[in-house]
Amino acid sequence: MAWMTYISHWFEQDDWYEGLQRVNMSQVRQVGLLAAGCQPWNRDVCAASGDRFAYCATLAIYVYQLDHHYNEFKLHAIMSEHKKTITALSWCPHNPDLFASGSADNLVIIWNVAEQKVIAKLDSTKGTPASLSWCWNAGDAVAFASHRGPLFIWTISGPDSGVTVHRDAHSFLSDICMFRWHTQKKGKVAFGHVDGSLSIFQPGNKSQKHVLRPDSLEGTDEEDPVSALEWDPLSTDYLLVANLHHGIRLVDSESLCCITTFSFPSAAASVQCLAWVPSASGMFITGDSQVGVLRIWNVSRTTPVDNFKLKKTGFHCLHVLNSPPRKKFSNQSPTKHHYTSSTSEAVPPPTLTQNQAFSLPPGHAVCCFLDGGVGLYDMGAKKWDFLRDLGHVETIFDCKFKPDNPNLLATASFDGTIKVWDINTLTAVYTSPGNEGVIYSLSWAPGDLNCIAGATSRNGAFIWDIKKGKMIQRFNEHGKNGIFCIAWSHKDSKRIATCSGDGYCIIRTIDGKILHKYRHPAAVFGCDWSQNNKDMIATGCEDKNVRVYYVATSSDQPLKVFSGHTEKVFHVRWSPLREGTLCSGSDDGSVRIWDYTQDACINILSGHTAPVRGLMWNTEIPYLLISGSWDYTIKVWDTREGICLDTVCDHGADVYGLTCHPRRPFTMASCSRDSTVRLWSLTPLITPLQINILADRPWEEIIGNTDSAIEQGAPPLLCGKVSRDIKQEIEKLSGNLRVKKLRWFSECLSPPGGSDNLWNLVAVIKGQDDSLLPQNYCKGIMHLKHLIKFRTWDKALSVAPSVSVKYWKKLMQRRADQLIQEDKDDVIPYCIAIGDVKKLVHFFMSRGQLKEALLVAQAACEGNMQTFHVSTPKGPSFSDDIYKEDFKELLQEACRELAEWYFQDGRAVLAACCHLAVDNIELAMAYLIRGNELELAVCVGTVLGEPAAPATHYALELLARKCMMIPACFPSVGYRDLAADLLLMTPDSELQLVKLCAFYPGCTEERNDLHEKCKLPTVEECMQLAETAHADGKIFETIKYYLLSQEPEKALPIGIDFIKEHISSSDWTLDTIYPVLDLLSYIRTEKLALHTCTEARNELLILCGYVGALLAIRRQYQSIVPALYEYTSQLLKRRKVSVPLKIEHLSEELDAWRACTQIVNPSSEDSPYTPPSDSQRLVYATLLKRLKEEPLRGIVGPDYVTGSNLPSHSDTHISCLTGLKIQGPVFFLEDGKSTISLNDALMWAKVNPFSPLGTGIRLNPF
Repeated sequence: MAWMTYISHWFEQDDWYEGLQRVNMSQVRQVGLLAAGCQPWNRDVCAASGDRFAYCATLAIYVYQLDHHYNEFKLHAIMSEHKKTITALSWCPHNPDLFASGSADNLVIIWNVAEQKVIAKLDSTKGTPASLSWCWNAGDAVAFASHRGPLFIWTISGPDSGVTVHRDAHSFLSDICMFRWHTQKKGKVAFGHVDGSLSIFQPGNKSQKHVLRPDSLEGTDEEDPVSALEWDPLSTDYLLVANLHHGIRLVDSESLCCITTFSFPSAAASVQCLAWVPSASGMFITGDSQVGVLRIWNVSRTTPVDNFKLKKTGFHCLHVLNSPPRKKFSNQSPTKHHYTSSTSEAVPPPTLTQNQAFSLPPGHAVCCFLDGGVGLYDMGAKKWDFLRDLGHVETIFDCKFKPDNPNLLATASFDGTIKVWDINTLTAVYTSPGNEGVIYSLSWAPGDLNCIAGATSRNGAFIWDIKKGKMIQRFNEHGKNGIFCIAWSHKDSKRIATCSGDGYCIIRTIDGKILHKYRHPAAVFGCDWSQNNKDMIATGCEDKNVRVYYVATSSDQPLKVFSGHTEKVFHVRWSPLREGTLCSGSDDGSVRIWDYTQDACINILSGHTAPVRGLMWNTEIPYLLISGSWDYTIKVWDTREGICLDTVCDHGADVYGLTCHPRRPFTMASCSRDSTVRLWSLTPLITPLQINILADRPWEEIIGNTDSAIEQGAPPLLCGKVSRDIKQEIEKLSGNLRVKKLRWFSECLSPPGGSDNLWNLVAVIKGQDDSLLPQNYCKGIMHLKHLIKFRTWDKALSVAPSVSVKYWKKLMQRRADQLIQEDKDDVIPYCIAIGDVKKLVHFFMSRGQLKEALLVAQAACEGNMQTFHVSTPKGPSFSDDIYKEDFKELLQEACRELAEWYFQDGRAVLAACCHLAVDNIELAMAYLIRGNELELAVCVGTVLGEPAAPATHYALELLARKCMMIPACFPSVGYRDLAADLLLMTPDSELQLVKLCAFYPGCTEERNDLHEKCKLPTVEECMQLAETAHADGKIFETIKYYLLSQEPEKALPIGIDFIKEHISSSDWTLDTIYPVLDLLSYIRTEKLALHTCTEARNELLILCGYVGALLAIRRQYQSIVPALYEYTSQLLKRRKVSVPLKIEHLSEELDAWRACTQIVNPSSEDSPYTPPSDSQRLVYATLLKRLKEEPLRGIVGPDYVTGSNLPSHSDTHISCLTGLKIQGPVFFLEDGKSTISLNDALMWAKVNPFSPLGTGIRLNPF
């Protein structure tokens, strides 16, 4: 296996490896991504191949891939190796995994999409590769040209590798717009030029330069650029050409004549792009440049077959995919041409207009628009399959949450717009008018004023009313100088500050009256109002100094000047919690913390390797500071000691803006030159606090004052407004305060993405009055009892015709069957009319339209859909109640599908909501646990009570493991007691408490204190009890008490011999040996490391590996089963042991598992299916007999944490289990280098507590 090349050296080491670091994972977790839009600067910035398509933002390439199960395209990868504007993109016609891209810094890169890595680079291309294309006649050659040529051909590999110049394609008289190789005629290539002409070259033929200009341009100097150029796929000579103003022509490249000129309905229409439709001969599509009109054409007609207005803004580029394969609805086979049958009651064919006679082909057009929007349009169904609207196409300099509605996030960009996003749906809801030059900074108006102030590079500052959609005020006091920062005072809503390259920080009222002009010796880049003193403002200046001004006086001199930075100061930020404390970020790469009251720098945070831009204080933890830099990283700092707690590398370029969610203080947004906005959760940084809340610890262990919280070494305490408000509200209440406390803190600590929805559903299940549900409840996933009236399709056939109802229903059924086979939306009203709910639900599910399927099933359950029970095997004697049960089963099925879709999309909380909506508490809890939302699962499970109890207890056990192994902290009394408190919340917790006490590494006195808390005998008594149990032959008791004694290593040989004896027999089961093995694995690490325990340690690791593989099969953790078998085999091969396991036997079991699990889910798309042999069936049957059923059935299935689906720009980590690049959160193993995905780490730790490196270190990814 690939992973063995990474870690085989570990297995050679029979002794303990001394220099190990602690296992760890990133503390800051990515939970949301706003992808960039498609750039409008260059032409060939969209491409497609097979089941993938890609488009270019300014600095990154976004690759989408078809998810065959759900029949939808999902963001698969972000490629960001280019540091300057990407100029062109071309997919390899011979290898769907490769594409090439060029950029303005004279660089061409070849990418492997499957492996997400660069495989070749060409620097210094002698001019910008403005146009680029793979050569159709050579598998490993890419051609590119600068504006006037020549055409260079780069052969990537082989004996002729290198760059050559095309013999004829050079010395052009007009700039090249684009060029296209012929797909069939070897070496034939056509160029389109800015002057409207074409150049055509073919080996053995005379070169044709600057020919076929539109007739109206002949003899003039006017330019009409070639906007699109494509060879006819069915001809060797025909070429489809579009000029921006002249329109479209079909020309003959041999005779150099125009065959057809196509006419537009309006003289104002102009073509920006075109593409042939591969699935329909002679058909092509065009996109207009002014308005987003998609036109369908056939070469046999000079006018469009059809026109669709898709957007208000014009097209930029187009590419046609063949339709993604549909999961066809299974149905009884109808007659092939049903409506032409002469022997049955016929449904007449639909009447066709002249245009519809050219049936629209099944095809998907990748559409990119001038405003950055990107979508996938289904031409046959005339609907968007996917639309990513209004994305920024350039650097995003600033981002801010709306103070009174933090579901809205505003962003300011180099592209001259401010956009406002709904962070729950990650869609743009408002965009500013634009044409502002560069917008460097924004600031929301206080309260509910619904206005944003913006600072621009050339047009001064403005106030934009987002509801009215217009600018309502402008400020021009800085003239044409760029304004780098704007700050609206939230303590005095009439004051706005701006700072500029002219050296002034100006304070004015919102109506434009100037209050102060603070002059600086150089450009001023940043300013920030104090949140504790409404008259205090700080600035950052190019002269390397930070200044503090007091606005309430008439003086224009600063109160303080702080010096120390060695380069210019950019942003400054006052602490919201520590009065008089502020920070500054500089081009010297440092962040400095200043104390206004001490007139001094109290700390220097060093670690960034480039200028610092983004700065953000956490609003609850007073010492927590976040910084973003031009080194592409975000760093989290503990400013008490000046240490970096975490570094995040997901952005692909300079990080500019950071902002904290006003109501969820541990949710943060960042923006970057990579044109993305990312959402992050900082909650893992305060794990002990979360667990204090779950364990119902006193307030003083949860909420504190700033002075005590900033003491060196103090545990994290909440000190901000959000937590104080929660405490005040709880103290006003009577009754069950714990429920409210759990809910409110859970909502405060969770990122957006469904936690509100989840708690609303919990409230409904617990019987809360519906009038108390919030207004936005109906926008989320609602409980079955709150179904909205079914009004989705008003045109349903609700009145039976005058013919007999039976005859009419039969006609409708036949028509519905036909339309389902044709995959047409027209089937919907037919199914509604005949009341065939099941057929309609399965039709939607087969197309991946899961929300629609759920809506139909819900409506039928509530009785809002008329149902006729026709053609059912049950007959007329069955009551409506029976059918209602059928509908409930259908609803459960639709809910399961939708939940799984959310889960696979990295949204475990919404998946849990789907199950709670139909009262399936067991599965809702399971999805939270599988998404590693353990704290949320415990909160929700505690409130739901008995139905959730088994899952709640399991989540508590996992959280206790988390406390037990928090690096360097567990020996402390606080963490030890937290783990014990969590376990004491579960019934029958003695065994779990034994494991806790066995693993605790303290001295005898500390261990006895813990034993007393857990109601266990003292360490000395345990030794005596172990010897007594051993004498009585009680194996489990012997092991338990030895582990709790001063000599826990005595448990190892006893337990291992017991397990070896059992697995030597033929009829052993997992349940007989696992309890003993699990208990043994909690032996203290320092005892396991003893030289005298070497053989026992190796045997324990091997047995845990093998049993882990069996548990992984039982829990369906498919991704780690092979790695666990390989791990066990490697240990057997390399360590001196005596266990009744053979490598050949392990290999046989693994092969049988692989062969037999194919039956359940044959992946015919990926590889040919080979049925298992009889011997493999027998081996697998024996395996299943040993495994038995998982006690907690709901948790069967792979783990998938929030953010697993989100690609980063810097996914450089390779999994040592699979050898593949890791997407989503990464987990570092104990050597500090080896990595696995967090999902694999969670599953591994649940079935085998020891590290994959074979060292004996326990994993703690929870």
